[in-house]
Amino acid sequence: MVFEKAILAIITTNKEKVTGGAPIFICEDFNELQKSAANLEAILDGIAHALSEEVFIIVKH
Repeated sequence: MVFEKAILAIITTNKEKVTGGAPIFICEDFNELQKSAANLEAILDGIAHALSEEVFIIVKH
């Protein structure tokens, strides 16, 4: 099975704002959030999108 579009990961500094079936990564601050998003982008071969200053998602287009 090949997924063409999917949310691969959620990265947040506020665990109260997220739930769901994708892996969730909790960060201590915005700096760690940005670094984690950049690393996961490369590892998962996806694209990071900021939904707010507290939540990023990594998606596969």
